[in-house]
Amino acid sequence: MRALADLDLALLRAARTAGHTPARERTVRWFSRSGEHGLVWVVFGLAGARLDPRRRRAWRRAAATVALAYLANQLVKLAVPRERPRLPGLPGLIEVGSRRTFPSAHATTSFAGARAYAKLGVPAAPLYTLAAGLAASRVWLGVHHPSDVVAGAALGTLIAS
Repeated sequence: MRALADLDLALLRAARTAGHTPARERTVRWFSRSGEHGLVWVVFGLAGARLDPRRRRAWRRAAATVALAYLANQLVKLAVPRERPRLPGLPGLIEVGSRRTFPSAHATTSFAGARAYAKLGVPAAPLYTLAAGLAASRVWLGVHHPSDVVAGAALGTLIAS
């Protein structure tokens, strides 16, 4: 476990110090906020239901899968009270509502959404690119350990499979 914790901190430190400029930080903050509570993924599904009436039920089911993934994530967070990372001299770059960090809800809902919508025939590459970007933004902003994001991605994928 110590080796994983050391790797987590090394990757987090690298992410927190690589390529940061004020403009990039503003952009990544905005991008990360768009993934709050999986809302962007739920809205995508509801829009799909509206625009594709023939498969309305399937779109709604995919959106509900994202909501279910969010709820499952919150239950895991209650069971695993891991605190947000703290790097001396490198505070997180975004305010977060919870101190609990494992697993990342952004990663959970994003990968659940990517998997659920890919199963509907939406091209997978853009979905997973968006999911990976949202998940990685949390590490880059310093509010998640990399292992939080990996666990969230696995949980979301599992729920949507």
